[in-house]
Amino acid sequence: MEQEIINKVANSGLVELNLEDFYTHGTRADVDLKDQLFMGLILKEKDFREWIKTHDWQQYQNKYVAVSCSADAIIPVWAYMLVASQLSPVANKVVLGNQTELETILYHDAIQLLDVQQYADQRIIIKGCGNLPVPESAYLMITAKLQPIAKSIMYGEACSTVPVYKQAKGN
Repeated sequence: MEQEIINKVANSGLVELNLEDFYTHGTRADVDLKDQLFMGLILKEKDFREWIKTHDWQQYQNKYVAVSCSADAIIPVWAYMLVASQLSPVANKVVLGNQTELETILYHDAIQLLDVQQYADQRIIIKGCGNLPVPESAYLMITAKLQPIAKSIMYGEACSTVPVYKQAKGN
């Protein structure tokens, strides 16, 4: 006698949320100000303003740009402001920091737009593995966003989850 195979995971009532679905597609770029430092130490305003005028800002068209200085130097705030004034008209997004900080901000923006009502009183699994870069901070953000309305939050795969949060009985 042949037995029907039952997908217990599909019938469990678990809702899977994959943070890769929040990934902002597009080209990333960096602007590192270390090459604009005099003797690798200080920023000279006159030279920096000349670089601002002559640099090809169009190369950042429709990109997500992280602006930083990888050298151990103090960069005045106005220098970052000047770079932002050139990048803002052409880039999709400009952030101060490295690529990890850029991804964190992009995920923050995407998670803030999530309508959480679809997850109200649900048992949610936040998928843990994938192919796209998901910063660890995104897992914290999604947990904070869902906890007030979720019945439970787990991390991992349906076949092997780690409990993260469970609503108190009577709520």
